Amino acid sequence: MIPVMKPWLGEEEATAAADAVRSGWVAQGPRVAEFERRFGERVAAPHAVAVSSCTSALHLSLHLLGLGPGDEVVVPSFSFIATANCAVYVGATPVFADVEAEDGNVSRRTVEAVLTDRTRAVVVVHQGGMPADVEPLQALCQERGIALVEDAACAAGSTYRGAPVGVGAELAAWSFHPRKLLTTGEGGMLTTTDPELAARARQLREHGMSVSAAQRHRSRKPVIESYLEVGFNFRMTDIQAAVGLVQLRKLHAMVERRRALAACYQDALAGIRGLRTVRDPEHGESNYQSFWVELGPEFPLTRNELLRTLADAGISARAGIMAAHRQPAYAGHPHGDLSSTERLTDTTLILPLYHELSDEDQRKVVSSIRRAAGLKAAS
Repeated sequence: MIPVMKPWLGEEEATAAADAVRSGWVAQGPRVAEFERRFGERVAAPHAVAVSSCTSALHLSLHLLGLGPGDEVVVPSFSFIATANCAVYVGATPVFADVEAEDGNVSRRTVEAVLTDRTRAVVVVHQGGMPADVEPLQALCQERGIALVEDAACAAGSTYRGAPVGVGAELAAWSFHPRKLLTTGEGGMLTTTDPELAARARQLREHGMSVSAAQRHRSRKPVIESYLEVGFNFRMTDIQAAVGLVQLRKLHAMVERRRALAACYQDALAGIRGLRTVRDPEHGESNYQSFWVELGPEFPLTRNELLRTLADAGISARAGIMAAHRQPAYAGHPHGDLSSTERLTDTTLILPLYHELSDEDQRKVVSSIRRAAGLKAAS
């Protein structure tokens, strides 16, 4: 099968992980600190705090904002369910906003439609690496005294108005899951412009301790730590960070290759009746963490039929982004108009795209789609 995604891992990562094991320091330590520094530099964030997952980073962000029962957090339904779950973790209520059909992201228009006097925060997701138009959302949130959190899980290497996605964000969360460009197996990062939020996040990720475990181990004197508040175990290991440091050096090459592959898809699938390919918005450039297409009523197959056709041809594609409000966990959860979300969830699919995808395999994907559309295979 041609996989839908495959991380770009090799001997460098294996050696880096083995070196961390041989060092005897495998928990959060010096490699984590270096990974934080280098990742922060790459995304132009003054402060970066490594954590166990992007979900942990989002959870921590909403906790840092002091959200709780009675507060509402606007989130897209068109996102992995963790985005909504993090509001529930702090006792707040997620309120689902619709997305724009062109890029699958929330906008000022869709967010403004669901704001109430209980709204305390908005989470904007850069879905599939596609940069959301953040400036209008920042203006809206500033006008209303609402916090804006960026879920940049998929967006390392994407740009917004010529700068890295997440630049200037008070709080942004990143993922290093294997489906993302950069992977540490599991893992995430919280970035912020606020040094006080960063300092508190470092304590909270480690049970709220006044002195980190790494500082205690480095000290030549006895250290008696105290626990300043109820915290979490959201730490990253040095083994993960060692892999992350190698991956970070590859990021530029990853983005270049994925954008080249995306351009090939866009050219090869252009003109197919009833099929639309995702494209960069005017305000930024995607890293194409996911390359999705939308099928209209003119396409001869439904989305699920095309998925089965591709699978029969040895191609692993995926249904488009989930609609969280349809999941059993949110059954009966109130929401407004989510027509674009529901349409995109029902009509989009994600095609194979990864660094080592060969030209031959990409032509096979294109040819299978063209045949499904009643056209000649790609040459």
